[in-house]
Amino acid sequence: MSSLAMLSIASCDDTTGTLGIYSTGDEITNSTEVFDVTTRSLKLDSVVASSARNYLGCITDMETGTDISADFAAQFYCFEDYTLPLHENMVGDVDGVATKGIVQCDSCEVRLFFDSFYGSENNPMKLQVFELDRNNILSEDSIYYTDVNLSQFVPDNAVPLASRVFTAKDYNVSESTLKGSNYDSNVRIMLPRELGQRILDRYYVNAGDFANSYRFIHNVFPGLYFRTTGGKGTMLSVYVGTINVFYRYYDAEQDTIYDALTRFAATPEVIQSTHFDNENVDALIANPTCTYLKTPAGICTEMTFPIDELFAGQHATDSISRATISLVRYNKLQDEDQFGTPSELLMVRKCDMYRFFRKRGVADGRTSYTTTFNSTYNSYTFNNICRLLAYCKHEKMTGAKEMGISEEAWAQLPENRDWNKVVLIPVATSANTSTSGSTQLVSVSHDLSLSSIRLVGGNTKLKMQVVYSKFVQ
Repeated sequence: MSSLAMLSIASCDDTTGTLGIYSTGDEITNSTEVFDVTTRSLKLDSVVASSARNYLGCITDMETGTDISADFAAQFYCFEDYTLPLHENMVGDVDGVATKGIVQCDSCEVRLFFDSFYGSENNPMKLQVFELDRNNILSEDSIYYTDVNLSQFVPDNAVPLASRVFTAKDYNVSESTLKGSNYDSNVRIMLPRELGQRILDRYYVNAGDFANSYRFIHNVFPGLYFRTTGGKGTMLSVYVGTINVFYRYYDAEQDTIYDALTRFAATPEVIQSTHFDNENVDALIANPTCTYLKTPAGICTEMTFPIDELFAGQHATDSISRATISLVRYNKLQDEDQFGTPSELLMVRKCDMYRFFRKRGVADGRTSYTTTFNSTYNSYTFNNICRLLAYCKHEKMTGAKEMGISEEAWAQLPENRDWNKVVLIPVATSANTSTSGSTQLVSVSHDLSLSSIRLVGGNTKLKMQVVYSKFVQ
């Protein structure tokens, strides 16, 4: 193989990342080829559950005819060196008289704030809330997946702290309040006053336990577990949960007793984990007429590239300067409209997919890429994946050389069976914008919303357009 071909193949290596880049003095000619790419549906039994958002409820998947249910556990964040009023200024009742120096919780509640839901706003759902086990705490050093049974973090034979029936639309609130700009949809659950009393008392025994979230979670309050035990047809998308402990205190300057609350919120700084039960997807995976993207933790699409064919024959000495592929969505059936369409898609090498999310990777434009759904063309398009194609070829070639075997023999080894495969996974991303207006991707996580779409693929080969460049002889 010529040195030029070697440069083309190895161009995704950190030291040779100039694929398709030529100086202005180079005389080059371009040619275009179209290659077939095969796809199939691939089951995702579980995904990393860590998220800034939780899901709660049960809803029927019209495609499978089975229920998708979600329950979640949440720890609560404590600000550093959290403070409460001085003990002598706390106010409680003694024989019906407000008395200073008494620590008293007047009430305790948890609120689950949600900004969207699936299904019906009028469907009654029964909810139970449990305190998590202080002897079996969700560990910040562990990675939790969506198939983890979260009830294992509740003490054996525990009884619920609270139960209630709710609907996504709160009929205890007036219509004018519901439509007001200051109202945030939420489910309010009253907790035992004794829980709030325990939290307040702990502060005045040892305020150091409120120095940070770790000490608060391990020494004061390990968190809550939420599950629905009745009803079907509604699932909430919860963006934050808060525990509010109400009390009174005396303000000497104003000579006034005030009602107050101390609040702890479930935030991304502490563990939140949703468990999904999403079964009966095998029939969809076996469907040869299309492929699927289904969240949460349902189905992704696997894609196999014809890498050897790309670099064979007349193209052995060419450089790939551009490679583009699109995935077209089939229009939804009427009874599928309740689930959304993933807005963002990650392409990542199949051999890297689990490590990518465990390590909280971001798309690097070499072995992983992101793109967004284009509603005008009803498709996802990856505009240039040439570096990925070259990386795969280079890995195979150098791997075989290092082992002293043929490339064909290297590809047959069990650990290399996915060398030319990628997976397409719905994701949620976030980016930072600099003062110059440029954006930088800072996080990529699994899309845990409810979505389900069918893509052209399976028996129908996709077309990848490849642009080659070579020097004029």
